[in-house]
Amino acid sequence: MMSTTETETVLHESANPEPHVAENYHPLPVVVAEGGGVWVTDADGKRYLDLLAAYSAVNFGHRHPAIVEALVAQLGRVTLTSRAFMNDQLEPFAAALAELCGKDLVLPMNTGAEAVETGIKVARAWGYRVKGIPSGRARIIVAAGNFHGRTTTIISFSDDEQARDDFGPYTPGFDTVPYGDADAIAAAITDDTAAVLIEPIQGEGGVIIPPEGYLRRVREICDERNVLFIADEIQSGLGRVGETFACDREGVVPDLYLLGKALGGGILPVSAVVGDRDVLGVIRPGEHGSTFGGNPLAAAVGRKVVDMLSTGEFQERARQLGAHLAAALESLVGHGVTTVRIAGLWAGVDIDPTYGTGRDIAEKLRERGVLVKDTHGQTIRIAPPLVIRATELDWAVEQLRLVLEG
Repeated sequence: MMSTTETETVLHESANPEPHVAENYHPLPVVVAEGGGVWVTDADGKRYLDLLAAYSAVNFGHRHPAIVEALVAQLGRVTLTSRAFMNDQLEPFAAALAELCGKDLVLPMNTGAEAVETGIKVARAWGYRVKGIPSGRARIIVAAGNFHGRTTTIISFSDDEQARDDFGPYTPGFDTVPYGDADAIAAAITDDTAAVLIEPIQGEGGVIIPPEGYLRRVREICDERNVLFIADEIQSGLGRVGETFACDREGVVPDLYLLGKALGGGILPVSAVVGDRDVLGVIRPGEHGSTFGGNPLAAAVGRKVVDMLSTGEFQERARQLGAHLAAALESLVGHGVTTVRIAGLWAGVDIDPTYGTGRDIAEKLRERGVLVKDTHGQTIRIAPPLVIRATELDWAVEQLRLVLEG
């Protein structure tokens, strides 16, 4: 006869469709088997409208034909060479991405967290080799409520207890100030400050939009104090907010762009740090690298993504559809929704606690065929692929209305 503990384990495993996957996530109970455009289908054949787009990684929809075509064409040629050799896809990709960003150089990586780690290394090297900060003393200013990834160094400057607790000792060299407070950044800068690292809009925080003029003031402060401005545009960039980059909303150009997610077209992990030669050029051969970073398959996909963004079509769709979504969501304020924050086609919707948690609402929307994800207890995030139609947005908001009406 099994013990109570053994019985609980069997029951847990029988109810869990991923019993051999480490539980570092708490996913909604839907097993996606197929995807196309803005819709996904589960293993039982039920269709769902995807309003998360893999946290902006699927900005162009699932299996966008043009991106798949670029992928398949490259699959028939060569996929991986490592950076021990050059390949014929990397330079065209880097040139196109540099032009999109208005910069000189691209350092290709794979994941968003790798881009952030790379940006930190570049900032420190620049601090020592260009600014003249004494060895081992470089510091980077970050914002409270940030989310830049979950590597050991990155969680060292996170205030998310769930991501941070029990993973120390932590990497030193970071100073945290309130998000949206440019004066706090100015006050925190010392002779040892190499960079300011911020998200132009905090995504994981719940689509937190800083006050108007904040980014411009950060740019001015960094210029005045000889400090790098690093913009983590991994979620906010590449069309999501109705501009190519969230920094464009204030006409600001950072010293380094950190890019990822949508750069891989929803197919491959592709990330990059993009900057001018006087900053990104501080990295020397052998000091930083990646076996997969800049591989020909990723470069071919990334180049197609950049080509698609260069037309402005997706940015315009995000602007127009974002305005449409904003009007629809605002009608729910006072009816189960307390606040809506929206930038382009990216919304943070705060749920009145008397109606349930964000997770509760996400579960109920799933039952109605709509996929969203909660964050920070009471917030649900809406970030559909930019190829969504207005009628599909209307249907999704109507499902949210019905869920809140109970």
